[in-house]
Order: sequence, then structure tokens, then C-alpha cells
Amino acid sequence: MASGGHTSTRHTSGARFAATRWSVVLAAAEARDATASRRALDALVRTYWFPLYAFVRRQGCAAQQAEDLTQGFFAHLLEKEALATIDRTRGRFRSFLLTALKHFITDEHRKARALKRGGARRGFSLETLDAEGRYDRALADTMTPERLFERSWAIAVLNQAVTGLEQEYAERGRGDVFRALRHCLDGQTDAQSYAAQAQRLAMTEAALRVTVHRMRRRYRELLREEILQTVSDPELVDEELRYLAQCL
Repeated sequence: MASGGHTSTRHTSGARFAATRWSVVLAAAEARDATASRRALDALVRTYWFPLYAFVRRQGCAAQQAEDLTQGFFAHLLEKEALATIDRTRGRFRSFLLTALKHFITDEHRKARALKRGGARRGFSLETLDAEGRYDRALADTMTPERLFERSWAIAVLNQAVTGLEQEYAERGRGDVFRALRHCLDGQTDAQSYAAQAQRLAMTEAALRVTVHRMRRRYRELLREEILQTVSDPELVDEELRYLAQCL
């Protein structure tokens, strides 16, 4: 997971940060603006639902129970009362979500009854998103729930950056180039691979190296932008990037 040393002002300026979803959630919670908070939270949980589901499953819950708890937790997050408890000093959406989920599970167990479904907002189906299939593929049998959550979160961040990069290439009519060079994003491409790829793409090897360099640079930028969405202070981006790299 490359962190990259370049940080453009476009990524860390106050104006750029002011528009991030996590900061919108925090500001809206403080202002008791439920509509703005819900919109921002909804966008984030749609991206990061799987780490939460995996954590619940690893706690020993069956698949259906884990799905119910995860969806119930989302509905709980989107309530005004839950938003009012957000603490700006915690700084990371990842930490806030895990702590809030643990409290939610404890409360649900304490109630010792089935999860209420009538008032829950089901924004999407975890079955449709292949929740259990992804959990099985995570090979989580040797991980603690917390470790699985952190690793799944890191993978989700990487996937968001890759998806954004793929969309950019597709919009420029260069989707074939992205698909051919996607494996180069990890920085593990040797000279022989460059030569073979250049021939397949009808490019010179020098042109290919420039293309890969630009692709990696843009990937690092998108990765930083994605992390910026989940921290309350741009100063935390590098620290969060290093931490997520350790989780992989």
C-alpha cells in the first residue's frame, strides 16, 4: 500500500477538507442538522459496511443475525440522537464506527430480544452485496474481530481508490489501459513485464513507464482523498495511511 510523499494543496487545503463527508457529519451533528448528517453518513456506510459486518460475524453471530445487527446499526447511526453523540476529538470515522458498533451490540444483547425492524431504514440489502461470500473469502478464522475489522477497512479504502481511478480512465476512453496496467499499482513490476505490456499495448517501453508512473501517482492522490473523507483533520491523513498499511 503506497503512501506517497506528494501532498498537493488541493488535497489538504481548508476549502477541500471542508467538503469531506466526515467533516459534514461532525458539523451537522453539532448544528443538529439531521438531514445533512444522514446524507453524509449514508454515503460513508455504503462504502464501509463490510468491515462492520465482518466484525459482527467474527463476534460469533450467524449470518442472518449479523446482517440484522449491521442494518440495525446503520439505522441507529442515522437517528438524530446517535449523531448528537459524535465526538469531534476522536478524529477518525473508523474508530468512531467500531466503538459505536460495540456499544450497539452490547445494548442489543442487553435487551435480550429480537432486533426491531419496523422503523429501520434498509438502504440496501447485504445479501445483494454478497456479505457472506466476502466474509468467507476473507479467511478470517485466525483473526480477532478487531483485526478483521481493521484489515477489511483498509481493503475497502484501497478498493475505493482503485474504483475511482478506473472510472477516470474509463471516462477518458482509456479503460483498456487501466485494465492492462492495474496490476502495476503495487509497484512490483519488473523490466520484463514492462517490455511485454508495452508490446501488447502498442506503446514504447518509455511511454509505458511514464503511463504507469502517472497512474501510480494519481492512485496515491485518490487514496489520500479517500482517507481524507474519514478523518476530522487533514493532519491525520499520513498517520491513518501508515496505520492502514500495517493492517494489510
